[in-house]
Amino acid sequence: MYEGVVQDLIDELGRLPGVGPKSAQRIAFHLLSADPVDVRRLADVLLEVKAKVKFCTICFNVSEEETCRICRDPRRDPTALCVVEEYKDVVAIERTREFKGRYHVLGGAISPMDGIGPDQLHIRELLGRLRDATITEIILATDPNLEGEATATYLTRQLAPLGLRVTRLASGLPVGGDLEYADEVTLGRAFAGRRAAD
Repeated sequence: MYEGVVQDLIDELGRLPGVGPKSAQRIAFHLLSADPVDVRRLADVLLEVKAKVKFCTICFNVSEEETCRICRDPRRDPTALCVVEEYKDVVAIERTREFKGRYHVLGGAISPMDGIGPDQLHIRELLGRLRDATITEIILATDPNLEGEATATYLTRQLAPLGLRVTRLASGLPVGGDLEYADEVTLGRAFAGRRAAD
């Protein structure tokens, strides 16, 4: 334990996701030895992000304006909507340059153990977006884990009466992976999603 503000800094850094006690201590001591101008720039950026960044009123992606750049882009396909758990998932999909439609960010996944049900997510807003009949395909791109699967199943049931094409991202074995290290769910989905050999 350190004194006063040094320990306070370590404690606050340790509250960040993925930052354990040792990492928090290393970051704190790095900041203590850094040039004050660099530390001020970091502090200013943190304050500016909190002041300027908000969530898109249409898709709930991060944005500095009322609507994000993807929702404002007229070149995007308005008939395809990709549903993701978090805004970081939008970035991951955009990096592939494969999807040309629009997004809807749920803000998490259904997780009863964590007290997160459908009402805590942006599902009501998703259903509201589907009223004008522009969207014809919903792509469910939730994480391939228990919570993501539960969320995709719930959404599939909610969307079924609307007559839309509902698809799910393919999943299975990663390129370069070994069968012996694959878990049962991944291996099972790889079998279920198998295709003809070229």
